[in-house]
Formats: sequence, structure tokens, C-alpha cells
Amino acid sequence: MLQQIRNFVQPFYQSKDIMHDMSHLDRIKIVLNDLANHVDFSFDKNIAEAALYFHGIIYSDEEKVIQFLNKTGVEKDKIDFIVKAAWESQKEHQPTTNEGLILYDAHMLEGGKNFEIIKSLITGSVRGQSLEETMVYIETHLLEKGHCYTEEGKRRYEEMKRTTLKIYRELNEGLGRNPITQS
Repeated sequence: MLQQIRNFVQPFYQSKDIMHDMSHLDRIKIVLNDLANHVDFSFDKNIAEAALYFHGIIYSDEEKVIQFLNKTGVEKDKIDFIVKAAWESQKEHQPTTNEGLILYDAHMLEGGKNFEIIKSLITGSVRGQSLEETMVYIETHLLEKGHCYTEEGKRRYEEMKRTTLKIYRELNEGLGRNPITQS
């Protein structure tokens, strides 16, 4: 079933930028699998992984997701659960299910401790932002923002934030830039 889901979502990710295409899901899946070894609660890994594949399209194509799952014979309550966990993986949401919670943390920890700032710099460039605009984005959306829920997630997230702040400060110094915030 998971391979069917992956095949279904692939076309949706083809036009996404290099930080949000299928490789984005693969990076999150690596963290999801690793976090699974560190949590003290049970969750349905198949539900979490199914929700992962819908992570980047649930907000734009929820109806298509539901139609696809219906056509493949997934029961309605399971569809509802997968859709809920996919929504809960979004940074703006607060997970209420264990599947959504671990998926949320995996999303926040994608790529390891250096990835948050590197992703922002690359994404800013791909979107045509100036370096100044990207630095403002980092100040506004990354510094002292976000969190994780699991104990292992919290530990890793703190390490990521320290790395982000260190690189951010070094970039500002190297650019002779006065940052908006000096967290």
C-alpha cells in the first residue's frame, strides 16, 4: 500500500523546489524511522508513513488524497486518521495523535542539525530572494521559533537551533550586516 501511495504522490512533487520535492519526504522518513527507536509511546508506523507522503500536498489536494485512498479500498476511519496525521505534520499545527506527533517532530528535524539554515539559504535562492531577504526570513521564522514534542526530538531540536544561531551570527558578521535580532 505504501508503494501505491508513493507512486500516487510523485507527480504532485515534481514541480516543487529541490527542498520540497520527493527528497524532502525521504529525509523526513529517515528521521521518522530513527525517532521510532527513541519514543516511549506506541504508534502505527504505516499510518505515519502514509501521512508523510501526503505531507506536502494535504493543504492543496486533500480531496484528491481522500479520493485516491477511497479508490484503493482504505476504510473511512483509516483515511480520516491518515489525513489528520498529514495535517498534524505541518509546522502550524499541534498534533493530537501519536502518528502526527512523531511525524511533526521528524519534519522539524529533517536533515539534521545543519539542515534548517542550509535549507533556508537554498530555498531563498531558488525563490529568487536576495541574501538580505533570506536573512530577514531566518530572523523572523527560525530564530527562537518552533519546537518538538518528543524528548529525543526536543534534544535534537535544541542542538539544531544552536547550530542555526551560530551560522546565522557568523554569516551576519561576514556580511558586515546588522541583524534585526541578536538572539
